[in-house]
Amino acid sequence: MSRTYAECIDVRRAPTAPSSGLPAEEPPAQFLWRGRLYVVRAVVAHWIESSAWWGGSRRALEGGIPPHEHEVWRVEAQAGRSDSTGVYDLCRDLAADRWVLARALD
Repeated sequence: MSRTYAECIDVRRAPTAPSSGLPAEEPPAQFLWRGRLYVVRAVVAHWIESSAWWGGSRRALEGGIPPHEHEVWRVEAQAGRSDSTGVYDLCRDLAADRWVLARALD
C-alpha cells in the first residue's frame, strides 16, 4: 500500500565519486519531514519524470509538483532511532531545486 503526499521537505545530499567521467549524482542522505529527521539507508531507484507540455501530471495540477521535469529518488529511510524503515519517493523539481515527499510505501 502507498500513501500519496506532496509535502515540501528539506533534503541533505551526500556527494558520490564520479564514474566514467560524467558528473556525479548526489543521492539524498537525509530528509526532514514533519519535524522528524529521516536517514537514508539505501537508494532503491532513481529516475526522471517529465510532464506533458499541454497539461502536466495530476500532482502538478494539484500544485504539488510543477508541470515540467522532476527527479525522483525512491529511498529506504529510517526516522531517528526507530527500528523500522520505510520506503519513500522524494521528488526534486529540477527548475526550482525544490523537494517534495511524493509517496510513502508500506
